[in-house]
Amino acid sequence: MSVAKVIEINASSKQGIEDAVQHGLRKAGESVKKIKGAWVNEIKVVTADDGSVTEWRVNMKVNFVVD
Repeated sequence: MSVAKVIEINASSKQGIEDAVQHGLRKAGESVKKIKGAWVNEIKVVTADDGSVTEWRVNMKVNFVVD
């Protein structure tokens, strides 16, 4: 039998959504072990005055196994 826990994190990237997700998971992995997956709840963009995207932001729920 195992028990999983879910935490919510936010991450950002100037490169894109996938990079923001990977950055968030890498950073969470520094203090949380046995990460099993994540759900991306929200995607937001920050824009310049001309409407071009300057930053991608994601809100994720990350699940991991508790020892």
